[in-house]
Amino acid sequence: MRTAQQYLEKLRAMRPNVYINGKLVARDDPLLLPGINVVSETFNYAHDPQYADLTTAVSHLTGRTINRFCHIHQSTEDLLKKQEMTRFLCQRVGGCIQRCMGIDALNALSVVTIAIKLDLGTS
Repeated sequence: MRTAQQYLEKLRAMRPNVYINGKLVARDDPLLLPGINVVSETFNYAHDPQYADLTTAVSHLTGRTINRFCHIHQSTEDLLKKQEMTRFLCQRVGGCIQRCMGIDALNALSVVTIAIKLDLGTS
């Protein structure tokens, strides 16, 4: 699982493509730091053993422990854990954790991909 430090290093290594007030800025521009710090906290909690049950899951693909934000829901319990994790993290950071749409998009894509596979009969 990626750590907050690895997230920050990857972010800094990416080419600048963010504009603020018409000016191209670095990925770690001070104006972006509040959001970056919030996302970093989601990585920190995933590495804290006290919150592992809430913030991590076992991948159905690899059997390895992964950040719950990267997990494709496999059960009702997964959905409930995701909701509980979201509420928990929002309370800890004082607002939006900025990762909800990503996890929902991944799960939606997994459902649509399987539907297309089944409809077309592809492997």
